Amino acid sequence: MGLLSFKGGIHPPHAKKATEHLPIVDFLDPKVVEIPLRQHIGAPCEPVVKKGDYVKVGQLVGSATSFVSANVHSSVSGTVLDVKKQDTAYGFDVCVIIENDGLNAIHESVVPQPDFKTLSGKEIIEIIKNAGIVGMGGAGFPTHVKLSPPPEKPIDTLVLNGAECEPYLTCDHRLMLETPELIIKGLQILMHALNVKYGYIGIENNKPDAIETMTKAAADTEIQIVGLRTKYPQGAEKQLIYACTGKEIPSGGLPMDIGVVVSNVATVATIGNLFNTGMPLIERICTVTGKGIKSPKNIRFKVGTPVKTLIEFCGGYNGTPGKLLLGGPMMGVAQMTDNLPAMKNTSGVLVFTPEEAKLPEPSLCIRCGKCVSVCPAFLEPIQISAYALLNNYDKASEFNALDCIECGSCSFVCPANRPLLQTIRVAKREIIAKKRK
Repeated sequence: MGLLSFKGGIHPPHAKKATEHLPIVDFLDPKVVEIPLRQHIGAPCEPVVKKGDYVKVGQLVGSATSFVSANVHSSVSGTVLDVKKQDTAYGFDVCVIIENDGLNAIHESVVPQPDFKTLSGKEIIEIIKNAGIVGMGGAGFPTHVKLSPPPEKPIDTLVLNGAECEPYLTCDHRLMLETPELIIKGLQILMHALNVKYGYIGIENNKPDAIETMTKAAADTEIQIVGLRTKYPQGAEKQLIYACTGKEIPSGGLPMDIGVVVSNVATVATIGNLFNTGMPLIERICTVTGKGIKSPKNIRFKVGTPVKTLIEFCGGYNGTPGKLLLGGPMMGVAQMTDNLPAMKNTSGVLVFTPEEAKLPEPSLCIRCGKCVSVCPAFLEPIQISAYALLNNYDKASEFNALDCIECGSCSFVCPANRPLLQTIRVAKREIIAKKRK
């Protein structure tokens, strides 16, 4: 199909060399896991275990209480030390703390699923829901919700994000190289569940080995591998859909409005593994990297493993850390401590040195228009930001603040170092809060 792309975007330094050629290594035996009951967008789970209980791998420990939520399962076997609130990447949430006995005893509910071709779409979606599958690209949106559009919005296309356009991160790249068959099977399962004919996997052309590997894996299937131009944010939902299909999501709309569902390759590989083994979402791969890490790695870890433990597995800090991010440098979230658990959507642990972490002083806008030219959502970031700084959120809304995908391209190119992304995020939060009243 050639190399496809979208209008706007930027070319930040890739910074992937430290880990892009490193095979995935396993760290699957933490002494203690701290499993948050909110690892997803939506309502937190209710605990179904208590202090002193013995739990097994794959056993339900947190039950979803609403449609937009996701079950949580134990990633180890052992004794529940406590069920209490503590720091997580989402805030201060209830966690199930389990001491690992090292036996890796599998819960009796974990059994391979039937051949997906014998199941209905509703049965497949229910299996995915029960397994607590969420978007593993970073957002953590419950997958069963994406797969349940209203009847008036039929789905005809599935698009997988294999772009991994964030600098530093290479875990999806390695996943595509090492277990392509799980991704292909997971996508076929979703295509069967939604009864769609078109399945695309978009991969940036700075990963030619992944394009080649996935193309071979997709041979003799109806799935197309799409080569994409290397440009950030190529993996963003709207931009990926446009590049792969030519379809545009209307302002304020969702992919289902144009008959598309988007998922991440890691999410879909987990679905493939779920049907092979019956194991719910209890582990994932992340990239631990940055100049502040002694020995960067791509690590497969148990959900709930302390971030501090993952960093120690990589040799610890390389000097004094300046900033810790969960996720990539463009859309990741800075953390005030490493004493918190890695979760279902922890795609990266990035450590900057103090020099890298130093924020430049902002100056007055010079009206260069660079933020407008690179915005992939066709917005005027400086206008939205200006009204946000004046607390005029109604005016910010008139400039379509809610269409911002928070990619950070505007802040990256701004020669005046204006806090564009930060202020637009505030505006979006205030606009949404007002609509809910």
